[in-house]
Amino acid sequence: VQLQASGGGSVQAGGSLRLSCAASGFTLDTYVIAWFRQAPGKEREGVSCIVSVDGKTYYADSVKGRFTISNDNAKSTAYLQMNSLKPEDTDVYYCAAYYGLGFVGWDSSLYDYWSQGTQVTVSS
Repeated sequence: VQLQASGGGSVQAGGSLRLSCAASGFTLDTYVIAWFRQAPGKEREGVSCIVSVDGKTYYADSVKGRFTISNDNAKSTAYLQMNSLKPEDTDVYYCAAYYGLGFVGWDSSLYDYWSQGTQVTVSS
């Protein structure tokens, strides 16, 4: 059972990237999937979340209107479309999941499964 994050890279400010989070060993249709990001020396920050059972989405204020989370239950893959990227979006991004029917917050201890990080670098 694991999550595999991919899609990071380097872009200029204003550009776009799409991150993918592929689950293996389980299906995502009864899970809550979130994206977090973390810079060296900083706390991990919740970015966006989707509740698979009803499709409800949640976003940090810093990314509202720019990022869109979605998932494809048939492919057991979640996505984070990131548009209008800013230099302050530069971080290592992780996806995480827990079994559940509702969003309970950004406390990372609530999430059972984590991917490896994928680096996003936005230059000005």
